[in-house]
Amino acid sequence: MYEVDARGLSCPEPIMMTQAAIKSHGNEKIKVLVSEPHQRTNVEKFAKSQGKKVLVSEKGDEFELIIE
Repeated sequence: MYEVDARGLSCPEPIMMTQAAIKSHGNEKIKVLVSEPHQRTNVEKFAKSQGKKVLVSEKGDEFELIIE
C-alpha cells in the first residue's frame, strides 16, 4: 500500500499529493494521512471524483483515508 503523509500541510497540498499518488499508484491501495477535518473532507471528495472508493477512519487527532 502506497502512503501519503500530508499531516500538518495546508490545502491544496494534501489534494495535490493525493492526485500525484493516484496518477502514479492508481492500481494499488493508497493510504492518505491528514490532520484536519476539512482536509479529510477535501481529499475524500477529490478521490471520489476520480472514481475511487474511500474508507475513512479517525486515529486520535488525525484521519486515515484508504483509497481503492
